Amino acid sequence: MKVSEVPQDITYYEGEKRACYALNDKGKYVIVTSTGWNDEAVVNSLAVEELAEHLEETRKEVFAGTRSPLYYHMESRQMNPRILAKTAGLAVFRVKRHFHPEIFARLKPSLLARYAKALALSVEELKTVPEKRDERGNSK
Repeated sequence: MKVSEVPQDITYYEGEKRACYALNDKGKYVIVTSTGWNDEAVVNSLAVEELAEHLEETRKEVFAGTRSPLYYHMESRQMNPRILAKTAGLAVFRVKRHFHPEIFARLKPSLLARYAKALALSVEELKTVPEKRDERGNSK
């Protein structure tokens, strides 16, 4: 794409700009700012909607007693067990065990503190999940 062809539709970035690479008149790649384009906005909104739906299913699993709040908070940060384990300094198998509500409920405060730090939450926030989410995926 040439510099003059970089889309400037005002879309997903709400007035903010981001860097894109494009070819200048000399055939060299340069960084050009873009406010986005409509196709990108559609794809991003679909992805965000799908993530919100999946997180809502996870929230329901926590309330049904099949998953622990740890699982919900991991997914809300778009992490997986491996990333959470590395961030918290634990083995992956231990993290996966803690997804079971009965095991999570017995965790020591020091371990909860490690998870809370890894997820940028307080220990109290880690132990709970939002009651409900609105259409945009925000907690109520």
